[in-house]
Amino acid sequence: MTESLAARVSAALARIRNPRVNNDLLSAGMVRDLVVSDDGKVAFTFLLPREDPATLVRDARVAIRALDGVNPQELRISVVDPGGPARSTHPPPGQPAPGQTHGQAGMVPPPPTPMDYPNLGRIIAVSSGKGGVGKSTVSANLAVALAQKGHRVGVMDADVYGPNIPRMFGVFEKPPVVKGRIQPLLAWGVKLMSLGLLVDRDAAAIWRGPIIMKIVQQFLRDVEWGDLDYFIVDLPPGTGDAQLSLVQSCQVATAVIVTTPQEVAVGDALRGAKMFEKVNVPVAGIVENMSPYTDATTGVRLAMFGEGGGQRLAEELSVPLLGQVPLQPGLADLADRGKPIVVSEPDSAAAQALIRIAARLASEGVVRGAALPILRG
Repeated sequence: MTESLAARVSAALARIRNPRVNNDLLSAGMVRDLVVSDDGKVAFTFLLPREDPATLVRDARVAIRALDGVNPQELRISVVDPGGPARSTHPPPGQPAPGQTHGQAGMVPPPPTPMDYPNLGRIIAVSSGKGGVGKSTVSANLAVALAQKGHRVGVMDADVYGPNIPRMFGVFEKPPVVKGRIQPLLAWGVKLMSLGLLVDRDAAAIWRGPIIMKIVQQFLRDVEWGDLDYFIVDLPPGTGDAQLSLVQSCQVATAVIVTTPQEVAVGDALRGAKMFEKVNVPVAGIVENMSPYTDATTGVRLAMFGEGGGQRLAEELSVPLLGQVPLQPGLADLADRGKPIVVSEPDSAAAQALIRIAARLASEGVVRGAALPILRG
């Protein structure tokens, strides 16, 4: 069986042509160290010069995943630039000399190649430039709204400094471990995992970068998520270690940026969005939270945090304004009691705004160039 699967993997790679050299991947010598095991594991090194299209890697990944007998979760492709600095006789500053490791040169090794987690579906990072803008509230309600439409949804709370997802969903028990796999908790039809479920509530979160990387990777690899359509990651505010750890650990399909209308929040959100652009994660759009609220009884319009900031940010970034969620009375209290407003008050203005944003993410895809399809829309 191994030989047959290995032959089919080789044949699939041989059917993909590199237009620059007018040859297939195998004949062009772009595939090295190909290993195919009995249980469907496939691993190889992809030699991709800078002048060749990066879509060749995607084409190879899609072709191999489509083969019977291949375990998509165990497909490992390491992309290497054969003409990169590491092969140069005289490396530029910051790179080790030939035969010398990064450690010997006193340098930090290059970031790892993001892994594929096809079982997680579309990975959506929800981020903000500053704290207190309602990012976790938006994450929780978008997840529940998607689940209400029949999608399989998971939420990973990557805000290691202030993990609020357990409170948003009203779950606090420690997740069980079965056969070495952490079992996510389930609330409102959504699978959940958070550091807040694993540490004491009053434990001080003093984490350095390497620890945060390990936490993110453990939540991706060691949690029994099952097969999902959407995987929402609630990130801490800012542009720190958690954001970089996530994009280095997995293939993030898109980012949703949450801001309030006030300029101080918009400026911070702009920096957060630019960070995702620099790491090649497309920004799906902007969610303006705490937007002006119109009292249904009196008709009085309240703009507690100003207005228009989300639209201005969307225009500056040339991305859509996905929606505006009004700051209505009772919303924060419901969140504190673990009752998402899309469930507790589905007809309210805030709930309807969140439901429309979730529907837009599902029906339009809004992810420019995303490789993962909407599975159940």
